[in-house]
This record gives sequence, structure tokens and C-alpha cells, in this order.
Amino acid sequence: MNVELNHTIVHARNKQESAEFLADILGLEVGAPFGPFIPVATGNGVTLDYMADPEGPIAVQHYAFLVSDEDFDEAFDRIQQAHVTYYADPHMEQPGHINHRDGGRGLYFQDPVGHAMEILTRPYGSGKEATESG
Repeated sequence: MNVELNHTIVHARNKQESAEFLADILGLEVGAPFGPFIPVATGNGVTLDYMADPEGPIAVQHYAFLVSDEDFDEAFDRIQQAHVTYYADPHMEQPGHINHRDGGRGLYFQDPVGHAMEILTRPYGSGKEATESG
């Protein structure tokens, strides 16, 4: 069976703001609106379809993006230039640090709603044991 993720819906207070935030950090494009959604497409064709949910609580979700070393450097630079707080860990207890899990690099940051966004250069379980660094 060949199954691929095509899209996921990301709830936001302001769908345009949240879509632009992620696209700016990751160096992606914000797509044209499609119905009630603002899509951001990743390199493998999966879209994050931002949908406005201006009232009520929004359940915070986690989205992880596997990137090349070069793309990590560029995204990390944009995170620092935008003064976005980043963390080495998913519990966001180690601000200002990145991790080196599986011999790669990774970090976590929050979008405007508080969704936990992660960029990593090596898939989990693909290499060395986890270490933290700054």
C-alpha cells in the first residue's frame, strides 16, 4: 500500500498571519486561498492548510519539518533575525539552544497561536544518541 500525507488543517486566529509566519521562517510560499484555507506547501507536496478559528480555544499541535543542513542554517538565521525564541527540546525548557539528536541538528519554536514547530536535519532514530547544545 502506498499512502502519502496530502494536507493537514492548521487552526489559527489569523490564518494569513500564521501562514506567512511559517512560510517566512521556512523559506516557503504562501499559496492562493482555497475555500476557507490559506495553504503553505512543503517540498514534498504536503500542504498545511491554515483555517481561521477566531473564537474559542485552539488545541496546540506539533508540526515537524525535515530539512537539509543548508535549509536548517537559513531557517535558523531567519528565526534569530526575527527574534523568535527557539528551544532545544519539545517541552520548551531550554531556550536559546539547539539539539544534536541522531548526529544532526534540531530546534523548536512556536507560531503565533502557540503551535509547536520543529525543524530537524536527521529523522529520529537515524543516528547517534541525543545531545543538547547551544
